[in-house]
Amino acid sequence: MAHGMPSQAYFPFASISGDALVPDSFSTSNSRSEGSVSWLWRLLGGSSRKEKTVPITIPKYPANSGDINLAQALQYGTATGLPQLREFIHDLVGKVYQPAYSDWTTLVHTGNTDGWSKCVNLLCNPGEMFITEDWTYPSALAGSLPYGHHPVGVPMDDQGMLPDELRKLLVEWDEVARGAKRYAISPDPLPHVMYTVPVGQNPTGVTMGLERKKAIYDICVEFDVIIVEDDPYYFLQMGEYTPKAGRAVHGQFSDPSAWLASLTIAPGARLGFFTCNPRFAERLERIGETTTQAPCGFGQSLITQLLTSWKFDGYARWLQGLAVEYVTRRDLLIDALQDEFNLQVSVGTTGSWKNCVVYIAYPKPRRGDAMSEKAALFAQSKPLFSLVPPTAGMFIWLKMLWENVPGFKEGDEETLEVQLWIKLAEAGVLVGPGRYFAHNEEQVSPVEGHFRMSFSFSSEADFKKATKILAEVVSDFFGQSA
Repeated sequence: MAHGMPSQAYFPFASISGDALVPDSFSTSNSRSEGSVSWLWRLLGGSSRKEKTVPITIPKYPANSGDINLAQALQYGTATGLPQLREFIHDLVGKVYQPAYSDWTTLVHTGNTDGWSKCVNLLCNPGEMFITEDWTYPSALAGSLPYGHHPVGVPMDDQGMLPDELRKLLVEWDEVARGAKRYAISPDPLPHVMYTVPVGQNPTGVTMGLERKKAIYDICVEFDVIIVEDDPYYFLQMGEYTPKAGRAVHGQFSDPSAWLASLTIAPGARLGFFTCNPRFAERLERIGETTTQAPCGFGQSLITQLLTSWKFDGYARWLQGLAVEYVTRRDLLIDALQDEFNLQVSVGTTGSWKNCVVYIAYPKPRRGDAMSEKAALFAQSKPLFSLVPPTAGMFIWLKMLWENVPGFKEGDEETLEVQLWIKLAEAGVLVGPGRYFAHNEEQVSPVEGHFRMSFSFSSEADFKKATKILAEVVSDFFGQSA
């Protein structure tokens, strides 16, 4: 009689039910017509066959011990989540990630933004800075700034954070120049927490290889830096982009190089998990108890019922198909850009795209101009932007070449980015402005002006419409319109 919980008899739900897609709903082959359903295939004009689903039901009370039930899921619960979900996650991590130490554990949270906020609460003393990439996920920055934790960026290349630059940052750390406040409890002024998105880095789309991870890890061990990996795209790796002219009609997409996903069934479920040592897990659990408590009971119960009915192999199969769909979408957007721009292949030599295969966009003559004087002018045109096809994730990162705008002067970069962003928005295309993703908007390199485009949501028709508008607006902005 000590607790203050309401009786489950008063919960107004006797059961909840839903129709869930089967694990093989999306094809793992390159044929768009396979699988029991493909929204992308339908968008491309393919046959619309009925979705194959199976019903799932969660009763208020369990028929058998251990069954998922609403009496438990909708009641006040512990910050560790439903036991059936904990078991599934632990099994997933053990089979896929295989942590390199024996006493690892897992713990649920309400999405990765919440997870990072809890890590900041756990690991950072007031006023301490943390390390991240030059370009990073803005919600991570927004979640840390209210606590007085400011980021310090490390330059990147085609595999993300550069080890030499990380070492230089730590060896030459200047607390005063960085504006860091030394907290009395922490005698070491160096930042000791790193936030990184190693796979499908948001926003750049680059992926950190194993050797690079080892190099970063060794430096962090040397300088006592705790690494916090935000890995929502680990299982949406998609390989290199091949221009459509070099792809066969069938078998045109590379197989995904990884095929499992964290609990990203739907972002609105607000459900994810930590993998960490027991000491951190205990503290994170205490933080959860005084903030978010347990994730939403409806979301937990539905997703847990889905995963336990699919089992590990079914979940793996689901994500194999999902990864192929994302490969398709990425390629469709780049194909659409190639239709509207003259994309020339090169290799990056500076900045965050050093050593990357880079596609440089030039204006493309309109139909009928091929033999005209305009064609000769286009042959002498200057590049507009460049891009590196992402190897994971959901975004394409455009680097605008502002130096080719008529009348450009050093220092105009920020103004030009805002002006072009507004023109695109007014024309009907909304993209993410690059400075929004800078670790520090006051220290953005003048050679790094960007826009982020998402390929995760829109249809092929939208891609074509958007890239046509993009070509018209950007070419006009650069004084190179047809």
